[in-house]
Amino acid sequence: MRADAVRNRGLLIEVALDAFTHEKDATLGAIAKKAGVGIGTLYRHFPTREALIEAVYRTELEKLCDAAPELLKTHEPEAALREWMDRFIAYAATKRDLKDALQAVIALGLNPFEHSRAKMTEAVSSLLAPLNAKTEPMDLMALLIGVAQNGDPAQAKRMLDLIMNGVLHDAAARTAPPASAPR
Repeated sequence: MRADAVRNRGLLIEVALDAFTHEKDATLGAIAKKAGVGIGTLYRHFPTREALIEAVYRTELEKLCDAAPELLKTHEPEAALREWMDRFIAYAATKRDLKDALQAVIALGLNPFEHSRAKMTEAVSSLLAPLNAKTEPMDLMALLIGVAQNGDPAQAKRMLDLIMNGVLHDAAARTAPPASAPR
């Protein structure tokens, strides 16, 4: 794609994310106008409303999953995992805000989530590996989903602290020397 086409596509996704999370009945025309492009440009990138919704969801998923290796390059492993978990909570809130729009995609028989589990598992696995934790990636994901469903940011922070402590305890127990037998 040409640079301007890549820029336009990115702008459309950015504006659509805001529109679909804040305006239940956002029109494609309004999204195109706010992105500063014509409706024809929108339709060249996204032939249907559902294609745009799916692209918004997949972009958010990719941003979250692609953050894992970047965080590991710039943070200590513990800090990278914690930062990623905070980002997961924000991602889950966005996904919750996109619920109605995603339901419309699903109603057409499309599955915007088909690659989500594999991408998430890969991201979480990469974050757990340097910690040498035996925590299963899908177990951590289940915990994070539970925290995300709560919706209380202060409680979410405390719960993420508990999860982090559990993962670190698991890693420490795995790397600790064996205890000597009592006499």
